[in-house]
Amino acid sequence: MDKFTIEQLDVYYGRKQALRGVSLAIATRQITALIGPSGCGKSTFLRCLNRMNDTIPNVRISGQVRLDEQDIYGPRMDVVELRQRVGMVFQRPNPFPQSIYDNVAFGPRVLGLHHSNLNDVVEQSLRGASLWDEVKDSLRENALSLSLGQQQRLCIARVIAVKPEVILMDEPASALDPIATLKIEDLMHELVTEYTIIIVTHNMQQAARVSDETAFFMVDHDQVGILVEHGATKQIFTQPKDERTEGYVTGRYG
Repeated sequence: MDKFTIEQLDVYYGRKQALRGVSLAIATRQITALIGPSGCGKSTFLRCLNRMNDTIPNVRISGQVRLDEQDIYGPRMDVVELRQRVGMVFQRPNPFPQSIYDNVAFGPRVLGLHHSNLNDVVEQSLRGASLWDEVKDSLRENALSLSLGQQQRLCIARVIAVKPEVILMDEPASALDPIATLKIEDLMHELVTEYTIIIVTHNMQQAARVSDETAFFMVDHDQVGILVEHGATKQIFTQPKDERTEGYVTGRYG
């Protein structure tokens, strides 16, 4: 069963259209990579999946985005609940300027989890983000003292502490060195056994390494973002159906 079903999604920032007619299904507990040149709407599309675009003035969205068959833009959708179910990891690590423990405990506290359970949740979340062994003796230290790679894994721990169903990742390794990047990629392979993961990346090798499915976006003649092709990652990179996809993944343009 598909986790997300998107049909004829259009997005406008004021008068400027950012996405046109995007339709695709995103499979449950798989990694889907969104690729394409800068400005083609990948991050805009990603933010539509947990309504982060609601925070931007003059945004207008039409079409349908369904999470487990529930219209997330419908009147019955609780946006706070949606963002609990669909967590977000941003391009640059953004830990709160407080302790490692309090970063992970923040979401569960907001949700009213009893204090006696917090220690277990924090440990389980840090283990889930492959960070526990590195920080278990320094949980009360400021999170900003961690390396960038550790900070990004802490942000992933903070997301999974509220037990989401989906994790959105907007270029989560673009600010990291190759070793930290590899740790994030290995972590994604571990997390996908429990979560649906959707990642925006400009790194073609990364998309090929980590994802099960790939969606290729580009701009049309009106400079509006469109979905060109979506399919199994192996097919997209070895036997794309559209010549524009082939041109992009082989580096001929973009």
